[in-house]
Formats: sequence, C-alpha cells, structure tokens
Amino acid sequence: MTTIDASGPLAAPLAPDAPDAPLTPEALDGLARRLHGPVFRPGDAGYDAERSGFQAGYRHRPAVIAGVADADDVAAAVAFARAHRLPVAVQVTGHGLSAATDGGLLISTRRMSQVTVDPATRTARVAAGAVWSQVIEAAAPYGLAPLNGSAPGVGVVSYTLGGGVGVLARTYGFAADHVRAIDLVTADARQVRVTADSDPALFRGLLGGGHGLGVVTGMEFGLMPVARLYGGQLVFGAGQIDDALAAYLRWTETVPDTLTSSLALIVYPDLPQLPAPLRGRHLLQIRIAFTGDAEEGARLVAPLRAVGPVVSDDLREMPYTEAHTIHRDPADPHAYNGDNALLSGVDAAALRQVAALTGPASPVMVVVQLNHLGGALATGPDGGSGAGAGGVGHRDARFLLRVLSPLGADDPEGDLAAARAVHAAALAEVAPWRIGRSVNFLFGEHRDRPDAAEVARSTHAPEAWHHHTALKAAHDPENVFRFHPYDGGRS
Repeated sequence: MTTIDASGPLAAPLAPDAPDAPLTPEALDGLARRLHGPVFRPGDAGYDAERSGFQAGYRHRPAVIAGVADADDVAAAVAFARAHRLPVAVQVTGHGLSAATDGGLLISTRRMSQVTVDPATRTARVAAGAVWSQVIEAAAPYGLAPLNGSAPGVGVVSYTLGGGVGVLARTYGFAADHVRAIDLVTADARQVRVTADSDPALFRGLLGGGHGLGVVTGMEFGLMPVARLYGGQLVFGAGQIDDALAAYLRWTETVPDTLTSSLALIVYPDLPQLPAPLRGRHLLQIRIAFTGDAEEGARLVAPLRAVGPVVSDDLREMPYTEAHTIHRDPADPHAYNGDNALLSGVDAAALRQVAALTGPASPVMVVVQLNHLGGALATGPDGGSGAGAGGVGHRDARFLLRVLSPLGADDPEGDLAAARAVHAAALAEVAPWRIGRSVNFLFGEHRDRPDAAEVARSTHAPEAWHHHTALKAAHDPENVFRFHPYDGGRS
C-alpha cells in the first residue's frame, strides 16, 4: 500500500464537465483484469448473492460489483467509478443497510477478512470485511475482548464508523473511542493511513460520522482485558411489564459503570418453531453484562429479581466468547425497518405507553429496546469530557430507545407503512426527552422519507453536523460515496 499524507482536501478533483468514459463490456472487462477479486454484472452467476446482505428488505441494484480482495482492488474500483461517473456504495454484511444503490458501483469487501491480534499491545488489526466473531475468537486466548455489539456477525468497520454501542459500552465507551489508525481509500482513489496525529479532523470525523468520507480498507483498535462476564437475561411476562419498567429505570440510577444493560419488549408470534414459553406472549427482557464477579453481579440485580415471578432467569458467569447469548439476536437474513431516539432521560409512564402501542394490539410486530447509556459513553475513554475521542453524536444521552419491525414477504410495502406509523407513535411518547438519533440503528431505507434531511441531521448536534458536512465537502466534493445514512436525500 502506498501511504500518502491525508491532511488536505482532494487533489485534482474530476471537473464537473469532464467527459464520461462509456460503461461498455470492454470497460468492465478492463476492470476485471485490474482486480484480484471478481467483478459481477447484472445477470452474471453470483451477482444476486454478492449484492445481498443480512438486511433482506433492501438490496443494492448496482450496474457493477467489485468483489475486492485487497486495498489495491478498492483503489482501482474507486478510480474506475470516477472515470465512469458512477456513485459508489460499500457493503460488508449488509446489517445496517439504509441507502440502497440503483445503478452505480458496489464495492463488496467480504473477501477482505484478515484479523490479527497483538496481545503485547492489546490491539487488533482487521481488514475491511472482518466480522466481530472473528475478533472475539482471535482475542479470547489472550484474555482480551473487543468492543463488539450484540450480534457477532456484524461487520467490524461499519459498526465502528457509526460509533459502536456494544456489550461493554458503559465500562469502556464507544468502539470508535479506541481506534488507533484507519486505512482509507479516498474519493480520488488515493490510499492513505489516517491517525489522530496525521489528520486529527478527518480521524475524528471518520469515527462516529465516517460514512461517506472514503472506503475504509483496514482498522487498528484497542482490546479490553475482559475474559469473563456475569450476564444473561431476566424475562418477565405481561403481568409484570409495568412494574419491571419502573423498577428498571430506578435501578439504572444506582448501578456502576461496570454494568451495561438493556431492556427489550417483544410480542412473540405463536409459531411452533419457537420455544413453548415464548409463543404468543408479550415479554419484557432485561439483558445484563457485568465485568465484575458473579457474587457482586447477583447482588446488583437483586432489585430486578424482586419485581416478581420471571418467565426465565439465565444470569450466570460466562466466558466472553458466549456474550452473544445475552441478546440472542437473529442470525438469519430477513427484512426489517427501524428508527431510534437518543434520550436525555425518560419516565415509566412514557415507557408504559410505548409498551401499549407496540404490544399485542399493534398492527405489526415491533421489537422495542431501551439501552442504558452513560458511563464511559459520556465521558470518553480517558474519563474526561470525551473531546479527544471519536466524533460520535450526542454523547450525553442517557438512554437509547430503538424500534424495529420485521417486514413480511406478502405485503412489504403495507408492512413498511404500518411499521413506520407505529414507530412514529411510539417515539412521539418520548419526544420531550429526545435529543437525536444513533446512526448505528437507522435500519431501513430512510432516504425515501419526507423528513430524510432531518433524519440525517439528527445524528449530531448542529456544530458537529456542520463539521461533518465540511469534511464531506473537502474530501468528497462530488458525493461519490453517497449511499449512507447521512446522505439525507442529497443524491
């Protein structure tokens, strides 16, 4: 890789009136000859599989897919896209797809999956296509853990660029806070290494606001000295939901930063493939991840257990490699849409209304999750103001409320309209405390919303948003990388 100083804006941007190079079969053959990885065109065997991701409700429809194998392939693909005036999208796993291409060039990074761990410096280095399960497995033999999210199949890079609210979030902060270096292909196809010393503004902008500034080909970040957790779920039935909501809010005022938790409300369908205790029931789950010992963990959760009878209680000490069992996120691709609200606070009455709106009377299934924030998420990794950390928006939020609905295959448009209506009604109940949105949890195609620009701006406070748009103007003035949550309908 050629390393170039990334401190300035684009060098020699393509003129707006430059002639287009025709996207002919000969041109596509030329791209294929330049890449180590495969190239797919519509109709090719493998095209549909390559463009598909975990989010099955929205799929890219590119004119060409570059199945890149390394950073040189990425640079070649971006150069090709610029020559042919093709907008560029990037996909690893497609979990958080929120802006699908219609034409353009899709860079698929799934083949770039290398992971290395340096136990002496407690760091991991990953290529663009690595997923969290790989990092967890590579770090575990050294008693180390990454700041991954609840689903181990999520791509490391895209999650981290959005900030990354993970299993250990209150203890160690955002995943973005612990990144040490980023390898980037810029909009003019240069390969650069970006650090806090080489370009502080771009480095900070990439972490928490980095979608649309380039293609990240590699990332180096710190690992945490965590080998075991006390964690799992407490599950309450419908009769305990109101009391459990109030108890959970009181409890979050008392717990130490070493305890990260969330609360979920789910109406399970009455399906034979589900465990009998779940079928057709409206349940409240409290998910716990505590980095202290099991005895202290049991003492801390005692007020929650005192709420009343539980459907299940599997809190236990576990190796960190089993942390994915705390949330039990689905592993199979499916269609879904969702929204979220970062909150300065919330009260039990509002949450009871959210539970009623999204419960058995809802016209669509809605999964509600309330994450307890604060701790190192608010202070930054050094325990200070967070000013030296990544550019994650709204660090002062105390809670994150997420609403997500699966979309059926029979009437996806009708399901989407119904889901958005219920989501809007639920989020309206917490409007007095709403300060913004988390970009990590904008699930679904948001650019077709009438309020697309507002959705994009809500991910950061005004000053931080202006900083991000200034970086975008400097580093991608032609909006080459336009398929991302911040695009706000600009393309």
